Amino acid sequence: MNLVDGQNDTRYSAQHSMLEAGFGGRPKTSVYARGSERKVRPVPVSRCERPGLDSITGMLERIGCGWLVLSESKRVLKWNAAAEIILDSYGNSPGSHSDLAAALRSLIASVPAHFTPGTLSWIVIRSAGDRPVILNEEGIVTPDRSIILALLDRQPRSGPNPQTLQKMFGLTGAETHLALRLAKGDAPLEIAEHCQLSRTTIRTQLASLFAKTDTKRQAELVALLGRISVLP
Repeated sequence: MNLVDGQNDTRYSAQHSMLEAGFGGRPKTSVYARGSERKVRPVPVSRCERPGLDSITGMLERIGCGWLVLSESKRVLKWNAAAEIILDSYGNSPGSHSDLAAALRSLIASVPAHFTPGTLSWIVIRSAGDRPVILNEEGIVTPDRSIILALLDRQPRSGPNPQTLQKMFGLTGAETHLALRLAKGDAPLEIAEHCQLSRTTIRTQLASLFAKTDTKRQAELVALLGRISVLP
């Protein structure tokens, strides 16, 4: 894989914020009437609305993933702070296009990497020193054929938005705090000790969380909170 550093062009942000990316799928249909007849007419996929590039990277940001945008020629164009943190152990304090490109090359040196222009690929980093796993996602299309790389490691992810949790489920402040701690992987008893609360209080709050979120077990609740973390 040939990764060379991109050019620092101040016009990039304005230019690329207007790019669009989309998800493949079945063609949508539209219905129109002519007299007493109703016909279904397919709508070409090219006319379907597609989410912008920023919406994809924004979603990755919310769930705590690092991301890089590469050009069709594999130059690093854009990245987020989480990508710098993840790639830090694979390079010398990556903070520029060339540093990130070198760190990325080092990360994927032990595995075949085929990043197809116009797609999204996930690089899963299980632990430091392990071979990463690369998953190529079908159906993502970027008009300029840029490549989005999502970097996912086992470091704690950012949790769901507290305001979103309260709005969706009507949680109290204490219940919201408990939910966020559970989403980070903390055990109820650890939370009780850290917050200087009794076990009875934590159990009561947890029971209320189950009831309000329509879940029955802690694992089910944590899985739900993980899915909600993609929401703004």
